[in-house]
Amino acid sequence: MIGDRDDVQARGGRVPHEFGRGVGAVGRGRVGMEVDAHAFKSYSAAASSRTRRRASGSLRRRSIVKVPSFSPLSSLRGSGRTPAHRFIPVPTAQAIVDCAVYVDGKRLSGRFTHEAALARAREEHGFVWVGLHDPDRTQMADIAETFGLHPLAVEYALEKHQRPKLERYDDSLLLLLRTVSYVEHELNSVSEIVETGEIIVFTGPDFVVAVRHGEHSGLAEVRKALEEDPTQLALGPGAVLHAIADRVVDSYIEVAQSVEDDIDEMEEEIFTPRSRVTVESIYQLKREVVELRRAVNPLAAPLDQLSHKPDLPVPKEVRRYLRDVAEQHAAVAERINDFDEALSALISAALARIGVQQNTDMRKISAWVAIAAVPTMIAGIYGMNFDHMPELHQVWGYPMVWVLILAICTGLFFTFRRNKWL
Repeated sequence: MIGDRDDVQARGGRVPHEFGRGVGAVGRGRVGMEVDAHAFKSYSAAASSRTRRRASGSLRRRSIVKVPSFSPLSSLRGSGRTPAHRFIPVPTAQAIVDCAVYVDGKRLSGRFTHEAALARAREEHGFVWVGLHDPDRTQMADIAETFGLHPLAVEYALEKHQRPKLERYDDSLLLLLRTVSYVEHELNSVSEIVETGEIIVFTGPDFVVAVRHGEHSGLAEVRKALEEDPTQLALGPGAVLHAIADRVVDSYIEVAQSVEDDIDEMEEEIFTPRSRVTVESIYQLKREVVELRRAVNPLAAPLDQLSHKPDLPVPKEVRRYLRDVAEQHAAVAERINDFDEALSALISAALARIGVQQNTDMRKISAWVAIAAVPTMIAGIYGMNFDHMPELHQVWGYPMVWVLILAICTGLFFTFRRNKWL
């Protein structure tokens, strides 16, 4: 029971049937204590949750739920006290996506909590790889306590929208990377084109903790590919660090190619009649390229340190692979910088096209106004109220005016047409 079991037995009472260590009967208990039915249901739910958590052995964040606990009625009579309440932890949302132990490049079978996984990894001289998705502060504190992560590093893992960086804490490393993904869209769309997220990787002698924010990390594919290559995975946590960095840089290349295709299509469309491309859509793409550049360019310094600093806790063989990643990153960063210049030129071209189109329209309007001015002028002259206007009394006066108007207007039309005003 949640109450005092020994006290009940000492007073000669019988301990009711237990659910965990809960209350046995609803209504009036066998020991003569009043039991609230609603409280019993609340407690039963909490006890069931606790039982499931023990059975699964998985890591869950705990929240505090207030559940009534009961004392024998005989101990409460005459004391004026009401039944006390006890705080019982109940598991909540799961942040761990995967937790595995690797020995000699092979994954050990079974499911582990992160504490059990670390103990097994140290026992077998392997390492543990834990993946988390959007953990909260409580969940991250639990992970930090198990793996001995620095408090400042934990803050980096919790805060979003940070610059890529590399930090060292004794024998562990923190690598923060920005992830990017391309959003399919219409050419003239002004919606979001590039989405960003973060991956924070902690590595130590016998562990890797990968924290991701966003839905497009590709870490599941990275884990699967490494598990299919035990030789590479046998290099330890450094191999995982390289694989994640390589996957992120590959995603930069994929997104850069998609953005380049958009730019090429805009260049083809910009001077075509009835073009769908607008200055607004070009400017939106330019803003997305700026966002892409902010995610990609700052990673150059961390990759350079990982691939060239021998004092960092990264195996020599892994540094060779990281140098290749750094070269690919430098190439894609330069390519993205070129996009910004190309889009600036494209905006200038679009504005120039608009200016040319406006000039063309103004010339057409001016030409038609000039043609329309001829009959207006002639009609205005002969519409004056003078008594002595010789042409008004001629038999051929009216037809001659029409011939004159048509002749002048036709001449102006072909003149403007020859000069490409019409």
